[in-house]
Amino acid sequence: MRVPKQVSRREFLRLSGLAAGLALSTTGRAADPPATGRDTDAVLAQLLEGNKWFMKGDLAHPRRKPEDFVPLAEGQTPLAVIVGCADSRVAPELIFDQGVGDLFVIRVAGNVITGTGASVKGSIEYAVAELGVRLILVLGHSQCGAVKAAIKHIDANDALPGSISGLVDLIKPAVAAVKGKPGNLLDNAIKANVEQGVERLKRLEPILADPVKKGTLKVVGAVYNVRSGKVTAFG
Repeated sequence: MRVPKQVSRREFLRLSGLAAGLALSTTGRAADPPATGRDTDAVLAQLLEGNKWFMKGDLAHPRRKPEDFVPLAEGQTPLAVIVGCADSRVAPELIFDQGVGDLFVIRVAGNVITGTGASVKGSIEYAVAELGVRLILVLGHSQCGAVKAAIKHIDANDALPGSISGLVDLIKPAVAAVKGKPGNLLDNAIKANVEQGVERLKRLEPILADPVKKGTLKVVGAVYNVRSGKVTAFG
């Protein structure tokens, strides 16, 4: 068994100079994430390093025992927001080999952001404004059923049952953007769907857009291959 290469979460936060919480401005609006806080590149590198160990099947399984929950009872300081698909095969804590309290995870079918309203976007904003998160990762995955449905029904006038139709409609613009382009349509649409989510968050007012422009908040995209286990980040 390997010795876990990750430093403890407490030590990581100490080394990265994280201030507890995020100060509020005098107007009551959440201030930008502190420029001297967590290094977003280091956090992303930690996630991708964890994914490498996941692919090898040599996991550290950090901070998952009952006693690891006790220090977090009074609060949380997650390292990153993961906006991922609700697909049962895509569990961020597992594929990045992270522990309790490390990731602020928001999961919705098709990892859609545009058109989802306050429930998804408000959750992301809360993590940035109140918890001081400085890295947002929009995570798509191969063989995504929601994207497959958007491809299948993009040119059809048929109505899917319940709210499924509305969900699929949110993904159709990504399919339309890559239709006719070289390569596999499904793979291209999955990536385009992630990219559209990333761009939406970068422009999201009033909490995300300004710190993104200042460089104190990073929003990146990634796609998880459900067969190989590999996460490929881009943007």
